[in-house]
Amino acid sequence: MVPTRGTQVLLARLSQLNPTTVFLSTAALVIIGLFAPRPVGGILLLMLAAGLAALLSVTWRLGTPRTRTARLAILALLVVLAIIRLA
Repeated sequence: MVPTRGTQVLLARLSQLNPTTVFLSTAALVIIGLFAPRPVGGILLLMLAAGLAALLSVTWRLGTPRTRTARLAILALLVVLAIIRLA
């Protein structure tokens, strides 16, 4: 995926966010998704996975093979949890 002007602006804004706040917010969304009622929690987790996949596709070339592997593993785990919550 080729970054456009819009994605460059989005990435610039995301880089200004506090990493601890982003981590805690994401962790809170995952916990909410796991404890929310079945279909709602699964949909929330799938939306979070879609956002993570979009961010991963834009930043793919910037990562090392080790970070790419870790990010793919986290994405796969999130998708598996979402499918379990939807079932």
